[in-house]
Amino acid sequence: MAKDFSFDIVSDFDIQEMNNAVDQTKREISTRYDFKGTNPQIDFEENKTGLLVNVDSEYKLTALIDILESKMIKRELSLKILDKTKPNENASGGRIRKSIPFKKGLTQDDAKKITKIIRDTIPKAKANIQGEEVRVSSGSKDELQAIMQTLRANQEINVPLQFTNLR
Repeated sequence: MAKDFSFDIVSDFDIQEMNNAVDQTKREISTRYDFKGTNPQIDFEENKTGLLVNVDSEYKLTALIDILESKMIKRELSLKILDKTKPNENASGGRIRKSIPFKKGLTQDDAKKITKIIRDTIPKAKANIQGEEVRVSSGSKDELQAIMQTLRANQEINVPLQFTNLR
């Protein structure tokens, strides 16, 4: 009897690393010349479910998000965590506010898309949806590693993926 190897696919991130990236962003914008005297703000929403950004122009909003993304990359956080699809809002004083929620957890549609990709690339591997995670099992570790590489390279998946419980 061949022993099956398996791993779980989840969509999660380290909130402490995100906290560090936001703190580093705050420090950098406090020293940048283009942000002097404009009082840019970036803070967590309640329960740390997203970020709230408040700046005085579209240019500064784009610059602040770019700084945050660079800090996230240095801390090995996926840029897919940020859901930037919400429109900008006008705030008081001619300022611009943007709410950026975090993507966390796999939806059923995402899980189905992942299992379809796995079935199409390596038909021998088994993928089962278990709540907000997908369990992938196969008789070969090489197949599991090929699945990980395929999912990392896939552009259709719009959520950050982590691979846990490799056995």
